[in-house]
Amino acid sequence: MSIGRLGRAPASLFLLQSFATTTASSSPAATTTSSPGFLAHHLLDEFSRPRATRDAARLRRLAAYLTPPAAESVILRLPSWRHALDFFRWAAEQPGFRHSCYSLNAMASLLPPHQRAHLDRLATDALVSRCSMTPGALGFLLRRLGAAGLPDTAARVFDAAKTTLSCAPNSYTYNCLLDALAKAGRAEDAEARLQEMVVTCGDESVDRYTLTSLLQCYCNAGRPEDASAVLQRMSKRAWVDEHVLTMLIVAYSKWGKVEDAVELLGRMEALDMRPNEKTLSVLVHGLARQGRVDVAMNMFGKMASYGFSVDLAMYSVLIEGLCHGNEMGKAVKLFEDMKRDRITPDVRLLKKIIEAFCRQGDFSTVGPFINENAVHLKPGSAVLLYNVILDGLINHGEVEAAYQLLSSMVRGDQRVSDDDTVGVHIFVITEDVKPNSDSFNIVVCGLCKVKKLDLALALTKDMVGLGCKGKLLMFNDLILELCNSGKLDEAYEIFNQMKDLGLKPSEFTYNSLLYGICRRKDTSAAADLLREMRANAHKPWIKNCTDMVQQLCLSGRITEALQFLDGMLELGFLPDIVTYSAAMNGMCKVGDIENALGLFLDISSKCYLPDVVAHNILINGFRKAGKFDEAQEIMEEMLSKGMLPSVVTYNLMIDIWCKSGSIDKAITCVYKMIDEEKPPTVVTYTSLLDGLCNAGRPDEAIVLWCKMREKGCSPNGIAYTALVNGLCKCGRMETAVNYYEEMKTKGFDLDIFSLLNLTNLLIAQGQASKGCELLKVVLQKDVVHNNHLKMVDLVNKAAKELSKDGSISSDIMIIIDAWLVSRGQGMHNEDGNKSDFS
Repeated sequence: MSIGRLGRAPASLFLLQSFATTTASSSPAATTTSSPGFLAHHLLDEFSRPRATRDAARLRRLAAYLTPPAAESVILRLPSWRHALDFFRWAAEQPGFRHSCYSLNAMASLLPPHQRAHLDRLATDALVSRCSMTPGALGFLLRRLGAAGLPDTAARVFDAAKTTLSCAPNSYTYNCLLDALAKAGRAEDAEARLQEMVVTCGDESVDRYTLTSLLQCYCNAGRPEDASAVLQRMSKRAWVDEHVLTMLIVAYSKWGKVEDAVELLGRMEALDMRPNEKTLSVLVHGLARQGRVDVAMNMFGKMASYGFSVDLAMYSVLIEGLCHGNEMGKAVKLFEDMKRDRITPDVRLLKKIIEAFCRQGDFSTVGPFINENAVHLKPGSAVLLYNVILDGLINHGEVEAAYQLLSSMVRGDQRVSDDDTVGVHIFVITEDVKPNSDSFNIVVCGLCKVKKLDLALALTKDMVGLGCKGKLLMFNDLILELCNSGKLDEAYEIFNQMKDLGLKPSEFTYNSLLYGICRRKDTSAAADLLREMRANAHKPWIKNCTDMVQQLCLSGRITEALQFLDGMLELGFLPDIVTYSAAMNGMCKVGDIENALGLFLDISSKCYLPDVVAHNILINGFRKAGKFDEAQEIMEEMLSKGMLPSVVTYNLMIDIWCKSGSIDKAITCVYKMIDEEKPPTVVTYTSLLDGLCNAGRPDEAIVLWCKMREKGCSPNGIAYTALVNGLCKCGRMETAVNYYEEMKTKGFDLDIFSLLNLTNLLIAQGQASKGCELLKVVLQKDVVHNNHLKMVDLVNKAAKELSKDGSISSDIMIIIDAWLVSRGQGMHNEDGNKSDFS
């Protein structure tokens, strides 16, 4: 940058003038030292050296003759900005010396824009030293600060100019400040400064440079409407030039307003303004990324007509856009045009084209394409293209084909052909193209998804043989699927192998292995793995621990489950309430309610406040054990802790009260549920129906049934069964049969024992014909039940009663006898003798 742009005459002139007016010393030595050439030569000599090798005494002598013009000259002639900054700071420390605005701006001109800290300090030094500035010098500094992205510093310097820098702002300095704000997109600040400029300098001070800065500000701030308004304002004054239109075209392209950008380009051409190469390049890129590849191709044609050079990046964005739009024919044609222009495709472009072919499943084209274009690539780059094909095959479900291709790469087969899976695709693989870790990662993960674990293990062995380290994702997938398949020993082998290869297992790795161990219910192996996890700062997933505890409890290994929980605590892994709840649930399911209660009390006193779910598990355990009072106590304890019962809690207690004969308590509880905005569920109504019928209140049960349906709660098969059985108990056989018929229309049916009970009750009440019809339905069902003898007894009972009724056809007796014989039973009287119905 010439020194004239710093707001002053050339430095050499000032240097000569300074030394011409300097009073020379009477001694020859002094005269020599004070000469301009001597001073600049020796200062340059000293500050071009490393700091440690400089002559301090010599620098002290030179400092006595230092002037701002001399300093400016030295700054501009030093070999780098770092040397210049070193000299600048040294000069500032010399007694009696002060930098001028010109030496300061000389330093500012050399500092790269990214050296923001140095530029900010330079501006601060100017303010602290109260350096006098001309408007030109102030404007230059403001622009440098703006270019470095320091709009706040520029505003601070501007505001202090009049009082500290002896420089009254004018329209030029305002324009420089606006330029700094524009580069940062500080639109609101720029608007405020523009108003301030009008007040200070008058309306006429707003010129084309002012509005250009404002336009750039709106473009950088992403405010297209305001930018358009400024453009209209400039158009009225005929201030629109090529720079303004170019700026807007670039901005509209970035905003995705490609139509507006194209329109501006047409306006530019109509004004006989030729767009530059950068403008058209930005437009092509913007249009292609917006999916407007057709328009982008037109812009591409304009570039060719203007004689602009087209590089790989330009071809790439167009070809990629065509590929994205699945216009592979056009993409390949443009690709061939590019090669004819002697532009060599890079790996990225080749990958994009191959990805597009693979996305369409066109593997027959991929083979010749890669064979033709991968020749010039290095082996390490070529394998990236084959990885794209491997990934494409996997995504299309052609896992076997991917496996064959990778196996061929491992063996170094020069020609690979596969005609049976996805069409004809032939690859010529050079011997030096070997698969990398990504290659194995793609195929092994694909094999894991389709559970071809033997092939995956074989590939892993090949990978190690090639000296590949592998990927953590590949090992994680393989370990997880081996554990899912119950192959824990093989999973351990892979786990140890990955550690030998230098891969550090992740939390996912450990928990996949822990999952397999928990499936085996191997508490010893789990404890060992947990210790290793603790040493590597990994946490076990609570689901695995919960499954382990629950499975142990369901297997009756309650002591082991509790020991496992204690072992977790010893290792510093605090099981959460879900795990403890799983343990209690497992104990309750095997009938060990006492141990479940003990664990509940233990965790209550130590580390956790059991939640509503934990209380529900215990209440349900006592309910199943018939210990209704204990269940009531747990409910009351939960309420005393301030916990709100859930719908499940209420349903359990309603069932308990119904079974214990406290039906009124159960009904009161339902009203409480409604008050708490917890609508009763079909489970709630089913328990109440059963309870009302057991209490001999069938009419209330029917009323409740109607209310349940009014509330939009549809009955299920269990609810129908409870109502039909309950009505039977109350002797309301006709009503029970009606609901049974309705039940069947809803797609539900009674269980075999309920049907046989209904049959016997109908027969006992003199409705033999109805009972006979129902019995036929039962006997026609293909039912196998563990309680076989109970079924036979119920059928025998019905047969005995039916045999007393002479109006019953003998056909039913034949059906009954055939059914009983098929189950190895005969029809017997109460004395054990076989009945004779003949």
